[in-house]
Amino acid sequence: MTLLSQPGLGIDIGGTFTDLVLHDPDGRRSGSLKVLTTHDDPVRGILDGIERLLAEHDVLPSSIGQVVHATTLFTNALIERKGAKTAFITTKGFSDVLQIGRERRYELYDLELVPPDALVPAELCVEVPERVKVDGTVLVPLDLAALDEQLANLVAQGVQSVGVLFLHSDLYPAHEAAAVQRIRKRYPGLSVCASHTIVREVREFDRGCTVTANAYVAPLAERYLSRLAASLRDRDIEAPLLMMLSNGGLTHVREAQRVPVQLLESGPAAGAIAAAFMAGNDEEDFLAFDLGGTTAKLCVIEEGEPDVVFGFEAVRQARFIEGSGLPIRISTVDLIEIGAGGGSIARRDTIGLLKVGPDSAGSEPGPACYGRGGTQPTVTDANLLLGYLDPTKFAGGRLQLDVDQARNALEGLATSLGIDVEKVAWGIHDVVTETMAAAARVHLAERGRDASRFTLVCTGGGGPVHGNLLARKLNIRRIIVPREAGVASALGMLVAPPRVDRVATLGKSLDAITADDLENAFISLEEDASGVLSEGGWADDVTNSERLVDARCKGQGAYMPVRLPAQPWPRSDVELRALVLQAFTATYAERYGRVPPNTPVELVHVRVVLSGERRARDLATLRRAQLRVGAQTRSVQFGDRWMSAEVYWRPALSAGFRSTGPALVEEAGSTLVVGPGDSFTVLPNGNILMEIAS
Repeated sequence: MTLLSQPGLGIDIGGTFTDLVLHDPDGRRSGSLKVLTTHDDPVRGILDGIERLLAEHDVLPSSIGQVVHATTLFTNALIERKGAKTAFITTKGFSDVLQIGRERRYELYDLELVPPDALVPAELCVEVPERVKVDGTVLVPLDLAALDEQLANLVAQGVQSVGVLFLHSDLYPAHEAAAVQRIRKRYPGLSVCASHTIVREVREFDRGCTVTANAYVAPLAERYLSRLAASLRDRDIEAPLLMMLSNGGLTHVREAQRVPVQLLESGPAAGAIAAAFMAGNDEEDFLAFDLGGTTAKLCVIEEGEPDVVFGFEAVRQARFIEGSGLPIRISTVDLIEIGAGGGSIARRDTIGLLKVGPDSAGSEPGPACYGRGGTQPTVTDANLLLGYLDPTKFAGGRLQLDVDQARNALEGLATSLGIDVEKVAWGIHDVVTETMAAAARVHLAERGRDASRFTLVCTGGGGPVHGNLLARKLNIRRIIVPREAGVASALGMLVAPPRVDRVATLGKSLDAITADDLENAFISLEEDASGVLSEGGWADDVTNSERLVDARCKGQGAYMPVRLPAQPWPRSDVELRALVLQAFTATYAERYGRVPPNTPVELVHVRVVLSGERRARDLATLRRAQLRVGAQTRSVQFGDRWMSAEVYWRPALSAGFRSTGPALVEEAGSTLVVGPGDSFTVLPNGNILMEIAS
């Protein structure tokens, strides 16, 4: 693994804060910065933050060797329905594919069930005569005149972007390609994408959701990324702009603009990669917990790596219920996102109970204690009143918190609930942590895992604040808190490798497949993936190559990914089929606890993953000046008890330092809350290990 010496700049835009990390091992100039996200113009917040960060550490813009970026902008565009006005063009007779979906209720007995809304309204879903049969026979040629007529009507309605999906285009994309060529020729200002260039998988509904999601955010991605790249160049930062993908890898900006749907989970993926990198020397199996201003993320890390899955649901109507969102067929780190963060708003519900989230005050106006006009009680307001946060040191001291404003916000809620402010503050802290614990239990149970055998790794501004109580609720006894935990996601981008995932429909029985069929299918995908890496300048950086098949027993609807052993493979058809069958049987047994039935096996898709090695950085240089030495004390609340807690400044603590709670360990971007009787130790690599008392 090559150690990087060029100065790197990581930028992570969240719902409340934009985090920036500068790391220059050779120059010994490293640091981080949290600034409030400027939602009206995110680029403005980034540029202001970069200017301040480089000035503070006396780094020339021209010396920056790489800029890596992740953002929630595109996810938020889906959630808030603020993307481009998008149309959907499909085969005649199938214009309602997005509205029909799977014709399955995700909650069978919920009489007030709200189905997930398609991104494209029914009136903008249009069809044109064309039909290719499943064997590739052209039943109805593409009617270009009908396409022209539909396009004219759509453009007259103000459509800005178009997604094209034709039946069986995952196998036979010629009609889609011709339609896209026609659209670009007649309307060059219109953004357009074809499903086969985004995802070549079976199932029209899943492909339709994915291509419309891509079309929905594509104009935003084009404008935003072009402007950001140009603005960086204008400030003498000539380093290429790299984008974090949902799969935990990097890509170049042109690929990100072509398929922005791949970036939907980029920020959470960066947090998981950061946790795996920063805690990997201490633990191999752990639960990564990242809590920011708007959302919390939980991810299972086993053998030092997060699992990557090949699809997820966006914009779920019911937070934890499968089927309540839009299926997006991209590769993504397997994690769960919860609408719980520092800005989550607390309220009294209709039956008089305290509820917290999922709506958030964000950064504008933000929690009441920010003093920016917010009046609703939030998690950050509660944590401030509990004594967990220092009002003069929040976000590195760049944002002074107003205790009186926080108290005023909670007093109204306390009056409506008939309890005092202190109980409300603890209640908010407890309820929002229980929300995260409930999500973690579901996430782990779905994977057949027991929480108590994991170590909790806490990152994000709020992760170390809530980690203690979360661990107790999950019966976890060990917590790791990396250095610079508050900006871990931005730091994780600087160690992420380049990665490209590709998939194509195969649709053949294993008994009918030949060694040449399989080899040619994989080679085609690998050539495509290699082209993307070459365009990004990573042609010589590929160190990992994986081949997978999506397989199932004949007659099943569901399929599962099966990793195939490393090459060389047997050239005999019989031997190759035996190899694939053996891999399928082992994967099936691991997942279901039994061998598969003695039925024929079908190969639905082929997949390839090309990636580089995770990039190493000497994080020992990521240190801050020792602004404060020794411990102070502060009164903090645990449950219904107020206690005196030692307060430590983390950069002043040397390896081997050990103490017990109640205590607070502060650094610029976060605060670690150590409960009564719990102990913590500074490890040689700078991580803090906290052990929960029985």
